[in-house]
Amino acid sequence: METRVVRHRCGDGVEIEAEVRGDGPAVLLLHGYPESRAMWDEVAPVLAAAGRTVVAADLRGYGASSKPAPRTAADATGAAREPGPAREPDADAPRPDATYSKRAMAADQHGLMASLGFDRFDVIGHDRGARVGHRLALDHPQAVRSLAVMDVVPTLHMFEHVDRAMAATYFHWFFLALESEMPAKLIEAAPEVWLRSRFEGRNVGGGMPIAEERYAAYERWFATPEAIAATCADYRAAATVDLDADRADRDAGTKIEAPLLTVWGSESYVGRSFDVVATWQPYAAGTVAGAAIRSDHYMAEERPAETAAVLARFLDQLGATP
Repeated sequence: METRVVRHRCGDGVEIEAEVRGDGPAVLLLHGYPESRAMWDEVAPVLAAAGRTVVAADLRGYGASSKPAPRTAADATGAAREPGPAREPDADAPRPDATYSKRAMAADQHGLMASLGFDRFDVIGHDRGARVGHRLALDHPQAVRSLAVMDVVPTLHMFEHVDRAMAATYFHWFFLALESEMPAKLIEAAPEVWLRSRFEGRNVGGGMPIAEERYAAYERWFATPEAIAATCADYRAAATVDLDADRADRDAGTKIEAPLLTVWGSESYVGRSFDVVATWQPYAAGTVAGAAIRSDHYMAEERPAETAAVLARFLDQLGATP
């Protein structure tokens, strides 16, 4: 099956690169951290063979997409904030950087799909991509026919229910979100050590959940100062501007209108720690569906056939009309 590579230039100059396969109703695939669209290489052909146009995109800051320089604490205040306990924001302090907000990242993907001629499409996201998909469904409800989120619960719920287990498992959320250059500088010193730590042991059988060739491809794009700074900014946005947007939606009663499928790894932290369907239900207008896959976090690579089957079944149930 032919695969073509496309690039879409967004209004702020960011370029989003994606691979397009197949023909038919469109489905947008969004990857997580610290991956790229390559995570879908075993899943996308299955979905395309079933009569769909499958668009696997790199998020801004990831893979082959643009990596605009985030505004640092030093840019905003004249001096980088020292690492340490969180402080109440000053009334006169500059607003947090939104370069890598999920709103900006969702707008990128909405623009990409519009440029390809799709005004309505399905969205499947894993990890960070699921959080972008969540925001895409809220900000552009007319465009999102359905949403599938993989191995996540809502960002707002996570931050409002921090406990020891969550902090230990998701320590990188807090480390990468520091308003300091320290996280990026430490990762730059040994990017291969950091990157491998994100994968090793997160597999039902132990070891690496992905092939070494795939890992090497991730390392090639990730191990640059620009990519490291961008991905840190993604997590800073999650802890600041994204939370503001999520709280505003909750206060306004704004929910996901599209049919929502939650998929989780039975052996992942999310699968072991949450009633995933019940956790997502307050965020959705309709009834939330759910499916567990016998995997850890990286299910599309650890169990690609099972993952593709679960996603294809969900899309089939919706019918062919976009």
